[in-house]
Amino acid sequence: MSEPPALRTARRRYVTACVLFWLPAALTIAPLILLFTERGMSLVAIAGFFAAHSLTAAALELPTGGLSDVLGRRAVLAAAGLLNLTALLLQGLGTTPWVLTCGMVLMGAARALSSGPAEAWYVDIVHARSGPDADLRPGLARGRSATSAALAIGTLLGGAVPWLLATAPDVGTRLSAATSGLVIPLSIPLLLGAAVQVAFVLYVLWALREPPRPAVTVRGVLRGVPATIAGGLRLGTRDALVGRILLSAGAAGSALATVELLTPGRAATLTGAPESGAVVFASLACAGFLCSALGSHLAPLLARLAGSGERAVLVSLATSAFGLLLLGATAAATTGAPAIALSAVGYGLVYLGRGCASPNENDLLHRRVTRAGRATALSVQSLALQLTGALTGLLVGVLPPGPIPWLLAGAVLLTGALLWTHRSQPAPAPATGTTTTSPSQSMDAPPSD
Repeated sequence: MSEPPALRTARRRYVTACVLFWLPAALTIAPLILLFTERGMSLVAIAGFFAAHSLTAAALELPTGGLSDVLGRRAVLAAAGLLNLTALLLQGLGTTPWVLTCGMVLMGAARALSSGPAEAWYVDIVHARSGPDADLRPGLARGRSATSAALAIGTLLGGAVPWLLATAPDVGTRLSAATSGLVIPLSIPLLLGAAVQVAFVLYVLWALREPPRPAVTVRGVLRGVPATIAGGLRLGTRDALVGRILLSAGAAGSALATVELLTPGRAATLTGAPESGAVVFASLACAGFLCSALGSHLAPLLARLAGSGERAVLVSLATSAFGLLLLGATAAATTGAPAIALSAVGYGLVYLGRGCASPNENDLLHRRVTRAGRATALSVQSLALQLTGALTGLLVGVLPPGPIPWLLAGAVLLTGALLWTHRSQPAPAPATGTTTTSPSQSMDAPPSD
């Protein structure tokens, strides 16, 4: 039976929204720290900027997820795009610490606002058209693959554009002189990202139509958001499968934080210079995003081959854990083709496994939550990943260099994989009064492209 056109349109629009939102973030990966340094910021100040971003995102994760469930997906996503637009302009043009701090805080708020609404919108559409038992994995996998591809492409562009401008005869000098130093080659990727964010906001407002929601007041929002947050937190404690998903997210956060913190220094040690190490790290980051995209693309196939989404998550997390253990086993080797090759394979396996796991985990998650708390559940999942990542970063900073941090992270992720060795019980019936969207309910279908 062929897929209804409305579902194909919804999936295409979900994928497009993912690309438009994450491409600007990817454009900043390579130049951002170098730009801050060029503006005269110390390493301590730069660390403070990133701490402001992380703390803001963590503090707002749950409230903004509840806001999406109360106000609607489209409004919250558009607000995230506007905040990101402002943040990129402040970071690209700012020259003082307080302006750059404001930019990082706004970017953290945008990150919190964006973690869940687009996916929740897509799941709402699928459930409304095909019922709560519809297979979500193909659409979620395409969204994750598109996000990873956008991150890979943006990382390369963000590193290449400033280099091309800086090497062109007098282009960088003329650019800086014409803008009184506000715009330099390292600023250009951020300004390009701001332009893409404008397209994102316009696209969201046009394309992501939703079922009608009851009119809300400020008082209703203030009352509804805390109740939605409380429901999301209770779900993680009363439903064993959701609790397993949250624990897996925490294990993944620990693994990813370890890789992101230790890989740049390892690349610099391998090449013998920080500049060449940065080039190697940018290439590795791009390769990691591509591996994640491939894993997301393969997630539905893996679920079919494994026999269930739960077994697919087990295999995926075990693959990532094996990659981390390979990185740990080769951490002491700074030279030699076999060690370098094994390290590269381990790095790729970490992201390949993570890409496979995510769509299958979220397919299971959406089967246990209703429309009224879907974005909140995604926010709880994101919060688990971010908090464990932050705590792991602090721990890795005090551990001795060498294989120990890698092996500990691999052990944590392997423990997360072992949580999936037992099948869960069937999903409990929704609580009385919980609202769901049935296939028979009317809703605005996305207009044809």
